[in-house]
Amino acid sequence: MSGRWTRPADLRAQLQKRWDRGELLVSLVTGEPLFPMRLTLKCPTSAEMAGQFDEVRGWIVELGAMPHCRVAMREFKHRIFGSNTVPEEVWIDSNDAAWALLGKRREVIRFQALIAATRLSQPSLLDWLAKRPLRALELGEQWRELLEIVTWLQQHPRPGLYLRQVDIPGVHSKFIEAHRGVLSELLDIALPPEAIDASATGVSQFARRYGFCDKPLRIRLRVLDPAHALLRGHTMQDITLDAASFAGLDPAVTRVFITENEVNFLAFPPLEDSLVIFGAGYGFEVLDKAAWLARCRIYYWGDIDTHGFAILDQLRSRFAQVESLLMDRATLLAFQSLWGEEDKQTLRDLPRLNPVEAALYNDLRDNRIRSNLRLEQERIGFGWVESALAACGVAGIFVLAASA
Repeated sequence: MSGRWTRPADLRAQLQKRWDRGELLVSLVTGEPLFPMRLTLKCPTSAEMAGQFDEVRGWIVELGAMPHCRVAMREFKHRIFGSNTVPEEVWIDSNDAAWALLGKRREVIRFQALIAATRLSQPSLLDWLAKRPLRALELGEQWRELLEIVTWLQQHPRPGLYLRQVDIPGVHSKFIEAHRGVLSELLDIALPPEAIDASATGVSQFARRYGFCDKPLRIRLRVLDPAHALLRGHTMQDITLDAASFAGLDPAVTRVFITENEVNFLAFPPLEDSLVIFGAGYGFEVLDKAAWLARCRIYYWGDIDTHGFAILDQLRSRFAQVESLLMDRATLLAFQSLWGEEDKQTLRDLPRLNPVEAALYNDLRDNRIRSNLRLEQERIGFGWVESALAACGVAGIFVLAASA
């Protein structure tokens, strides 16, 4: 029965929960008083006090010896032992008592220093400290640099520079890159709305959101028809362009193939009026500004697994005319001996798949053929690839060796 009575460890745990929620540190920012704080105390019942007097007496001594707490007592009369006092309430009377009980005095001193530095340099960020006090403690050694970056951007809104060009003593571009997540939270508070591109979200778009120059997105392609060669005298035509240059390319081809595997990209056979793009997984935003793609037939060749179909579905959200290539049941079954295993399946519905694709996707997702089934595109025989390309209605498949 005594196991139900509140012990000193239970009282510490109650206070620890409030620390873990950040409540105790928040009060240092807001000034809202938390103390004296009453802790929950489960006491022996009258029957237990009468029937287990020795245990109750030991419990009373245990609570009374607990440091940094104030135990309020009440009178209890026993027919044999007479009048006694037993604990009725336990209180923490001050901040200092709470810090001492938890052993958190050093952390509190560090947090108070963060408050002081923030109040002096960036008072608008005090609300962030109140919202995420434990995260602020984790960043304590980097807090000065973070505040200096915020101040620099207030003085240089939308600077049009690369992160490498930010000149703050003791701060380098790798530091900024490593802390983009928390910096985004701070800058969204400290900067005026006109200094923020709200359409750019996520850590990957940090530079665009706050007006820094970013590395240009690049697209790698091969022109498969010598009649549309971009470089004269070169048969390989393996070219990488930034997204803006790709958008202005307009190579007069009628077919565009996208494949996720580099070797397949390099081995893709010569085709009339065609080019092939080395895919970028889920990153098809690089193709958005290439208006000329709208007039092309686009074929996507990915792995036959749930992620392959998810990428196909995403690509169709940008280009509705996309057709799948070599992502069918016949191809899957033809290379059964080369099946592999997908690490982590995609389970969401994919509304842009056609009925045939959706049927195969659902079989893969629901593990109806085999658990976590995957056929990687590079395992498909090349003769099978050439036959599938011929079936796409390409005017001709020919060898470039004669024109080399």
